[in-house]
Amino acid sequence: MSIIETITELPAECNGEIFGQFDTHMKKIERTLHVSIINRDSGLKVIGGEVNVRRAIEVIRTLTELAKRGNTVTEQNVDYALSLVAEDNANALLEIDQDIITRTVQGKPVKPRTMGQKHYVDMIRQKMIVFGIGPAGTGKTYLAMAMAIQAFKNNEVNRIIMTRPAIEAGENLGFLPGDLQSKVDPYLRPLYDALYEIMGAESFLHNSEKGLIEVAPLAYMRGRTLDNAYIILDEAQNTTPAQMKMFLTRIGFGSKVIVTGDLTQKDLPKDAVSGLEVAQKVLGKLDDLAFVQLTSQDVVRHPLVQKIVKAYEEYEAKKEASRRKEQKR
Repeated sequence: MSIIETITELPAECNGEIFGQFDTHMKKIERTLHVSIINRDSGLKVIGGEVNVRRAIEVIRTLTELAKRGNTVTEQNVDYALSLVAEDNANALLEIDQDIITRTVQGKPVKPRTMGQKHYVDMIRQKMIVFGIGPAGTGKTYLAMAMAIQAFKNNEVNRIIMTRPAIEAGENLGFLPGDLQSKVDPYLRPLYDALYEIMGAESFLHNSEKGLIEVAPLAYMRGRTLDNAYIILDEAQNTTPAQMKMFLTRIGFGSKVIVTGDLTQKDLPKDAVSGLEVAQKVLGKLDDLAFVQLTSQDVVRHPLVQKIVKAYEEYEAKKEASRRKEQKR
């Protein structure tokens, strides 16, 4: 394999973003692609095998363009750019970055950050009902919330309704003081957090008092018909088949529904069947309905979360293979 040297320009104002703290981004590119990167005034000298040098330059140019657009270049950006360049698809990250859904109260843009997330957002735009299924940290709920708030701001819907099953995550909280709302609020806190960040507490409280934004446990949905609403069912893996059927049959005219869940984190009783699993089997072939499967590659939290998710996926796959082997015997 021939060793080559190439120099690529790097704008001085982007240096900090591209290199990362203590040059962590460049060190990761060097380790992954087996190249050497040397800082030379306003340019970078990249030394290594021809294919790897070309890929390193593509990654650096992609990260430079992200920085020029005002983005903070994160380790997740570097990891994802490296995975895309291995598939000769480096430009995909820049295309994804252009899709701004809305902005938080601080003016920070909310947008998809992986191809899986981009597909998820596109399906939400196109379909009446979308199921977003994937591990923790893939932005299922956050992106759904952003899409709902933007539709509400654009007067595409009259209200937003967010719900989730009030099931404890593997532990018994016992008696909770206060009125009924105080008792269910702990289960709904992740939804409130996303609302406050994107919409702002003052705007949320104002619209909540008017009944235009509602956060409620799934049990409150029975017997209702929901017209002209953006409806989000979170933690759907903890629904029973009967609850899922009840929820999906509440949908009225002019409504859009997003169902999110992670089938690896069920808190149902041991032998209970998840309504999300049944929905996949029953509704998979219906028109105007989409199932989007997000993976560990779409995790946008701390890089360690991606590694944890991947490790659990591998563990579960081995466990399932072993179980099937035992059954054959």
